[in-house]
Amino acid sequence: MSQSVEQIRHVCALGAFQSVLAIKRAVPIVHSGPGCVAKLMITLGTQNGHQGSGYVGGHAIPCTNASEKEVVFGGTDQLHKVIANTFNVIDGDLFVVLTGCTSDIIGDDIGEVARKFKRSGKPIVYVETGGFKGSNLIGHELVLDAIIEQFLEPQAEIEPGLVNLWSVVPYQNTFWAGDIEQLNKLLTAIGLRPNTIFGPDSSIEAVRNIPKAQFNLVVSPWVGLRAAEHLQERFGTPFLHYPVLPIGPSETSNFLRTVSDFAGIDPAVARNVIQREEDRYYYYLERAADTLLETRLLPRRFATVGDSLYALGISRFLTNDLGLIPEKQFITEDTPVLHQEGVAAEFAKYSNGITAETLFSNDGGHVEGELRKLKLRSRPLILGSSWERAVARDLNAYQLSISAPIANQMVMSKSYVGYDGALHLTEDIYSVVLNDFM
Repeated sequence: MSQSVEQIRHVCALGAFQSVLAIKRAVPIVHSGPGCVAKLMITLGTQNGHQGSGYVGGHAIPCTNASEKEVVFGGTDQLHKVIANTFNVIDGDLFVVLTGCTSDIIGDDIGEVARKFKRSGKPIVYVETGGFKGSNLIGHELVLDAIIEQFLEPQAEIEPGLVNLWSVVPYQNTFWAGDIEQLNKLLTAIGLRPNTIFGPDSSIEAVRNIPKAQFNLVVSPWVGLRAAEHLQERFGTPFLHYPVLPIGPSETSNFLRTVSDFAGIDPAVARNVIQREEDRYYYYLERAADTLLETRLLPRRFATVGDSLYALGISRFLTNDLGLIPEKQFITEDTPVLHQEGVAAEFAKYSNGITAETLFSNDGGHVEGELRKLKLRSRPLILGSSWERAVARDLNAYQLSISAPIANQMVMSKSYVGYDGALHLTEDIYSVVLNDFM
């Protein structure tokens, strides 16, 4: 018997059109039934940090709105018309055709349609993202595959110090834009040059320069590995996999040392950066120690509910740097079975031999039931999504939204990454506590 999924936290593979929008002057063209784009846009753009639609996003996205006619007779003619009109009215540097379930089921050859435009010199790629292929995290990787295979060309020279960053998934990870900026700042501080593919500093030129990079850097438990392996196979570019989002002094300092060593940078450079940033971090932490060490306020135990990227990064910081004790950690992105063992192993690498049990489930109803079963000996902290607000009230727990969907916050450039991000996360946690306590 099939099982329903409550409190969904991801959308279907077609939601990867948001990853296209995260590249400046990249334009998604969708071949799907009516309503698909609008629903996905509302889920990821509005009900997840109120991020908005951006350039040619939202209701401006070209779409075939395939109807019964296209289902019966095929939709390639309609797709050809939409693509041609898109080139006439939208100013872009890269056009990405994505499909919905209808197109994939009836078998429209979108590749042939796209290749006709490419042969005439148009910058266009195509990718089949029917919703049944998985979540938008899988769709994100399919889009990257399409760009790597259909758009990138080998480069004559490799640029020392140039690094491609593969980490947060645009729009799905609510703080993605700020996270990319903070990761780029950390890499720049040790002398590397991030090749910014997504976010405010992105460009099609950066996309073209992907094969020029000295190496690819994957900062994620598993998303992005496929792209790095693809680039290594096609262009011979080596990659470094750092599975934990660096939040706080312990993880961020280790991240900088690891990347510096892989890149062949003088260890003294990383040491100086780490010393400066840790001094600044502890200055602010010590200044707030009167409140931070007040035992009546301290939420001694915590649970995280979210993508493995945030659940792991935040739990490492709360355990290793703030001294909280992890309860069960809930991983909600439907992690591929291939990667689940590796993700779970990372939750056994806290300091002082501390470990945390992990539960993989994309069913919010199941997660809620498991949260209610926890034997909590003190008032806990639940870091999750807007879905967890109700159960947190019932359990008399503190709650902070850190993962999709986040409907009760507006998020623009906010980030929890690095030294500054850890200070911001500490501020947000204790603001929740103080607001409830005072």
